[in-house]
Amino acid sequence: MKKLTLAIVTAIALNSALSSAHAADYIIDSKGAHASVNFKIQHLGYSWLTGRFNDFKGTFSYDENNPAAASVSVTIETDSVDSNHSERDKHLRGDDFLNADDFPEAKFVSTNVADKGNGLLDIMGNLTLHGVTKPVTIEAKKIGEGSDPWGGYRAGFSGTTTIALKDYGIDYDLGPASQTVELSLHVEGVKQ
Repeated sequence: MKKLTLAIVTAIALNSALSSAHAADYIIDSKGAHASVNFKIQHLGYSWLTGRFNDFKGTFSYDENNPAAASVSVTIETDSVDSNHSERDKHLRGDDFLNADDFPEAKFVSTNVADKGNGLLDIMGNLTLHGVTKPVTIEAKKIGEGSDPWGGYRAGFSGTTTIALKDYGIDYDLGPASQTVELSLHVEGVKQ
């Protein structure tokens, strides 16, 4: 009986060690401009206004043999909003929208990942924006992974989600077509 118990414990420990051996931690390469956090909102229902956040940082953990065990954490500096128009960006940083003085950071932290197969993932987590935290789901896709020319190893993903401004206490009225914002994320991480 002792030998059987020891064999079971050894098998569990070995399986656990092998599983964790495949997991890797990555730092999102925002400094090298190999990542972006973009947004898109309709302007009065007549056209699309697009922009990005220039300053953000984050990490993720990913195991290609167990994608559902992945995790993601991203922090965005809200005053880095950039819609390619300085006066509009000043308005977006102000009290009507991001209120960057009072809420200098937005943050996403994953809580669960569903593997949909073929590199497709649903990343569930909490988005904190404008002082409000709400659950969101990012529909993500693995783009690829492998060695880079500098001796490192990288993995890349893209993802999208849509949020309602009023859910985050942003109630500036731009008309009925401008109530939601589409977020588009492109991340390339460097394995640590």
